[in-house]
Amino acid sequence: MHSKFNFILCLFAALFQGSYSANKSPPSSSSVVFQVSGNVYPRGYYHVTVNIGNPPKPYWLDIDTGSDLTWLQCDVPCVKCLPAPHRPYKPSKDLVACTDPLCASIHWPETLDCKSSKDQCDYEVQYADHGSSLGLMVRDWFPLQYINGSVAKPHLAFGCGYNQEVHSSMDPPYTDGVLGLGLGKSSILSQLNELGITRNIVGHCLGAQGDGFLFFGNELVPSSGVIWTPMSTTEIDKHYSLGTAELYVGGKASGIKDLPIVFDSGSTYTYFSAKAYKALVSMLMNDIKGKQLKTANDDKSLPLCWKGSKPFKSVQDVKNIFKPIMLSFAKSKYVRFQMDPEAYLIISERGNACLGILNGSEVGLENINLIGDISFHDKIIIYDNEKQQIGWAPANCKKLPNIDDDGDPDHGGLCKPYGSNLDILQAYCAA
Repeated sequence: MHSKFNFILCLFAALFQGSYSANKSPPSSSSVVFQVSGNVYPRGYYHVTVNIGNPPKPYWLDIDTGSDLTWLQCDVPCVKCLPAPHRPYKPSKDLVACTDPLCASIHWPETLDCKSSKDQCDYEVQYADHGSSLGLMVRDWFPLQYINGSVAKPHLAFGCGYNQEVHSSMDPPYTDGVLGLGLGKSSILSQLNELGITRNIVGHCLGAQGDGFLFFGNELVPSSGVIWTPMSTTEIDKHYSLGTAELYVGGKASGIKDLPIVFDSGSTYTYFSAKAYKALVSMLMNDIKGKQLKTANDDKSLPLCWKGSKPFKSVQDVKNIFKPIMLSFAKSKYVRFQMDPEAYLIISERGNACLGILNGSEVGLENINLIGDISFHDKIIIYDNEKQQIGWAPANCKKLPNIDDDGDPDHGGLCKPYGSNLDILQAYCAA
């Protein structure tokens, strides 16, 4: 959903036993890469193209590390389907049963009352932006091409959504559904890992100017230069939580500490708790005094915008006015997540600079601080579920890292001409 955030969506799981089919044995190379399309503004989302079915058909899915369930609009028939780039998916007769452990995981902590083993597994996903999807769980083929060209054809479970709702004030994303990449075993990533198809690692690189790439597996993880911090397993149930952090603006301490931090690629913008947001705005306003900027109250693109003597063309025009924002993590000494102006400002259609960090308490996030797409700009973000750590490093998201003979990537060069999903390596790399 547009500008969504899904921390409240807890999709825990029991083990899912799926099936695996491939044209040949799984290759030693087990990473999959997808081209990402989209931007924070004005589109408000990033998506990948995933092929589903036999024969496979393409679908655009909004990438979302903040929720587990993957779903796409479905003709069973559609009760309410939103405008989308492709016709709604038509399911086969391969339905997930109500008694399947996967169904129980999706409905946890509620207890399912299955009348019969033949009952279908229904689902309802509700997002914090008041968007929702209602449907039934099905299975189908997801053909995937590894970065070395070999092919896997896993049989995966996902939601077949026949009734989608969005809030009247929201613009729904022009996609076919959501690619859930959360921690739960019902996520596509967890299912692939259970089947031995990919490592339980996912990463994304979102360009400030738009587009980027998404990957499953460990072969695109840089061998050096990554800042790692352990995932928090006790806070904000089973989401990509990094523990607590202290807020700095322009190198100065804000006095706001113990901020619970969650990474969520399903959220367009970043959300701070009320105290952190108030402190941030106060410090930014103090820093720009005398800089010929005025508050643009007539610009409703975002809650807080500034205008200059003439319209701004890009964030580069104000980069020297606004200072970096930094989160310093309590668990890991010297671990800091820095947000330069490109990672917290957008330039509106009116040519104003608008703050892409919002007050989360106004939308029900309470004390949770959600780091969204805008703050991931020009960084490779890695969620390593095997080592229970999250990492990031500066990156050119328009270019894939090198993949050396030993599998170690090296950012900044050209790629080897491997084949892959949607010919992404052909699109990004020089042969």
